[in-house]
Amino acid sequence: MKIQYLGTGAAEGVPALFCNCTYCKRLRERIGRGEGGKEVRTRAQILLDGELSIDFPPDAFAHMARFGVDFSAVKYLLVTHSHMDHFYAHDFILRGYKYAHEMTAPQLTVFGNAEVCEVFAECTRREMKPEVAGTISLRKVGAFEEIAFGGWKAYSFPAHHTSREPLLYLVEKDGKRVLHLTDTGVLPEESLSFLASLQKHIDLITFDCTFLWEAADPGARHMNLAEDMRTFGRLAACGVADSTTKKVITHFSHNSAPSEEALARAQKEYGVIAAYDGLTLEI
Repeated sequence: MKIQYLGTGAAEGVPALFCNCTYCKRLRERIGRGEGGKEVRTRAQILLDGELSIDFPPDAFAHMARFGVDFSAVKYLLVTHSHMDHFYAHDFILRGYKYAHEMTAPQLTVFGNAEVCEVFAECTRREMKPEVAGTISLRKVGAFEEIAFGGWKAYSFPAHHTSREPLLYLVEKDGKRVLHLTDTGVLPEESLSFLASLQKHIDLITFDCTFLWEAADPGARHMNLAEDMRTFGRLAACGVADSTTKKVITHFSHNSAPSEEALARAQKEYGVIAAYDGLTLEI
């Protein structure tokens, strides 16, 4: 399975859109000199085998332009929650009509909770052409479901993030499994129990590392590196993760100053892979 991290930033991006903190200001200056490199981060999106996207942010166009992604080839979209940085539904009015010709995959299926379906309807009702609407189908998903589609399986379970049923996913294809843990704070016990009950070995885990080395408040809706490692330990204790499981951290915020040096330290001390926009892994 090929996993491509198209966007690895939090909602505001890195550098943040309207921010003049020391980190953002210095990074923008480096960008002006052509030196931003891996520290420049767009909003979160992951692409699996070129046909399954987890989330669809407002930076999808930028991902296409930078990495040459054929988004018309994406057949399936798993949406974690309806926040704008993870589900920018306005773009879907462009999937057909005069906006898109000779698409690789004629149909797209979007999986998400009830609010995701509501947001899709709200964002597309003014400009959606009937010809485009016919290329997209929505499927409402709740927690603790097994979803099968096109050789894939996905298992949904609750995140600790919003009050409107945010979801996380374990995705499986050809015996390989990816666990997607963002956006979320500390994993709910019911979610951990669900994963333990499946008893499926996980090959790669994507962790919410919004706070990186910063302390996270009790009950926070995101995690830091310490919480990521505790979560990995809990999963290992359940028998679904071990030393062969790749640990990838992503969804970085400018507030945690995710410099290359800070991430190199994380990799050295914890054996994690620090994602950057465009990182591609194989499992």
